[in-house]
Amino acid sequence: MAALPFSSWAIDMPRMDMPRMDMPGMSKKSRYKIAVIDLMILKRQKLSALPLADEIGADGLEVDMGGLGDRPTFDNKLADPTVRQQYLDKAKELDLEFCSLAMTGFYAQSFAKRDGAEKMVGDCIETMKQMHIKTAFLPLGIQGDLVKNPELRPAIVERLKTVGKMAEQADVVIGIETALDAKGEVELLKEIGSKSIQIYFNFSNPLKEGRDLCEELRILGKNRICQIHCTDEDGVWLQNNTRLDMKKVKATLDKMGWKGWLVIERSRDASKPRDVKGNFGANTAFMKAIFQS
Repeated sequence: MAALPFSSWAIDMPRMDMPRMDMPGMSKKSRYKIAVIDLMILKRQKLSALPLADEIGADGLEVDMGGLGDRPTFDNKLADPTVRQQYLDKAKELDLEFCSLAMTGFYAQSFAKRDGAEKMVGDCIETMKQMHIKTAFLPLGIQGDLVKNPELRPAIVERLKTVGKMAEQADVVIGIETALDAKGEVELLKEIGSKSIQIYFNFSNPLKEGRDLCEELRILGKNRICQIHCTDEDGVWLQNNTRLDMKKVKATLDKMGWKGWLVIERSRDASKPRDVKGNFGANTAFMKAIFQS
């Protein structure tokens, strides 16, 4: 998909080649905060992700737990107390927050069948406790697609019940991403029965399936959505996306009474997919103009 011309929003946003500046009315105590992901800004588990996130203009960072592959658990550098302290110190210096930890290794792994999956999530929870992070992202991924593979549901539910108990004891939330629609996710959460298992909503999922994004949000309700990946598939910046009405999304979330982190995942311009500062700077500025003005 070719990039579309800038919309009128571009006129009001700070230029990407100028020093970072906060949007008018922006506050660290804002109802909505904007974050980027270390993996997506090409800084997976690298300390340099923090100054880059700051330069992009984000309020926080989602940090990946590292690769999984055939390892017994994630390749998590944050398990090292020295590295972990460096992250905490740098975040404090830059006035950035860690909004979440991400277990993206499960995009390609089977949460239902992989041996030791509960231990892997347990390792993530331990890092959350050490870094005072309250939310983790757990995608059920391709192999855990409950639309294409409904026979996996009992195994996934049982494992999420176990994970839910672990998360409850640690006072954290595991946000899952599924292939189900909102009604299906409500039923899944009821079956799991844990307040610590919630939905990590992704705008892209209903959009690519032709569902009504705002209706999906309303069906789930504010108490089932722990965090939001606030982007679509790659192609154009958020401000140029004709199938994503961000003002309507904000009005919906406002009316629901939801508040929390909006985490930018994709929505990169197809003509410059590796321009990290350009893509994520533009999307961050746009989201702040909508949600923090």
